[in-house]
Amino acid sequence: MTPPGRVFLIAALLIALALGAHDPAIAALEPDPSVRSHSSEDDAAWRWPLDGPRSVTAPYRAPAHAYGAGHRGIDIAGVPGQEVRAPADGVVAFRGTVVDRPLLTIDHGAGYVSTFEPLASSLNPGDTVVAGDIVGVVAQGGHSVVGTLHVGVRLDRVYINPLLLFGAPARAVLLPCCDGS
Repeated sequence: MTPPGRVFLIAALLIALALGAHDPAIAALEPDPSVRSHSSEDDAAWRWPLDGPRSVTAPYRAPAHAYGAGHRGIDIAGVPGQEVRAPADGVVAFRGTVVDRPLLTIDHGAGYVSTFEPLASSLNPGDTVVAGDIVGVVAQGGHSVVGTLHVGVRLDRVYINPLLLFGAPARAVLLPCCDGS
């Protein structure tokens, strides 16, 4: 005999499959369509800024509030002097040194802004970049381990997890399934 909780779960899954995205509760589980690339090729994900094997050495950690502790980006393993590429089309908004680290900021339009540090670059504000263009090289300085590149992305002035744009799988969300028994 099947336990009542399991029957409920199976029924809920069948209903979810039948309703698909027409049910707001189910649609909420689907990827946010506003978090996408601005590529002309079928909304392909942003390209990774470093070529070669990908290793995230420090993941994104959202702060509890606007001024709270967290890690507002990801750190990617690289080597000093390694070329860094534009993840998507955009316009250089800032190049300079902040505190002790050289950085570059690119405005991608539609509210998306990316920042790379430490990054040595010869680009200037106003320069246009295309996805895949070399925008600089991994430099030294800042809070990251030598050779790592910190990548931050803001959407409408709020930091988001860059992995959402690089085509990483969405975070799994577990929902209650039973009547508490």
